[in-house]
Amino acid sequence: MPAALLKLPAVLTHAAASAFFRAAASDLASRPGAVVVDAGALSQFDSSALAILLEWRRQALAARTTFSVQHAPERLVQLAAVYGVATLIFGTPEGLGAVGG
Repeated sequence: MPAALLKLPAVLTHAAASAFFRAAASDLASRPGAVVVDAGALSQFDSSALAILLEWRRQALAARTTFSVQHAPERLVQLAAVYGVATLIFGTPEGLGAVGG
């Protein structure tokens, strides 16, 4: 099955997270297969971005498929580390160095 490519917007803060999540939910549901998130556009975000990524990961695991994040800004990786969820979102600690690429 082809991957479901989901692109995060440039701004993903608490104020925008609910509307973005609702809009992306139908897109995610309509594309079975691996879930691949492109976080390259993110420039302004807060922990709401982590919450969305964790929920998409949960949905991917429930559907017995894979989840990955590409092009994550270093600040997003750092925020995930502060919250203790970096390994959940980005994979193994060894893979964290390659996340931004």
